[in-house]
Amino acid sequence: VQLGESGGGLVQPGGSRRLSCAASGFTCSNYHMKWYRQAPGKGREWVATITSTGSSTNIGNSMKGRFTISRDNTKNTVYLQMNSLKPEDTAVYYCNVNWRAKNYWGQGTQVTVSS
Repeated sequence: VQLGESGGGLVQPGGSRRLSCAASGFTCSNYHMKWYRQAPGKGREWVATITSTGSSTNIGNSMKGRFTISRDNTKNTVYLQMNSLKPEDTAVYYCNVNWRAKNYWGQGTQVTVSS
């Protein structure tokens, strides 16, 4: 199982960014996928979940209305669209899957929100 995040970078407050997570080594379309984030000096925080077919999503309270999770199972890729970014969204963002009762993580992608 491999997960590879991309799309991070420096963005100004109020800006947008789309993160991607490329999955391989398992049948991605059979599994719910999640995004987490970890800000400096803090624990890892759940951000969003999408079901295997993409029919249902759930977003963390502090991100509702600003973040959207989606997936393209033909490309084995999960996305996190982030709008109206705030400095407190600065973190390393990780993709996650629980495959055969074990959690797998990507290497993460850094998002920095600053003027």
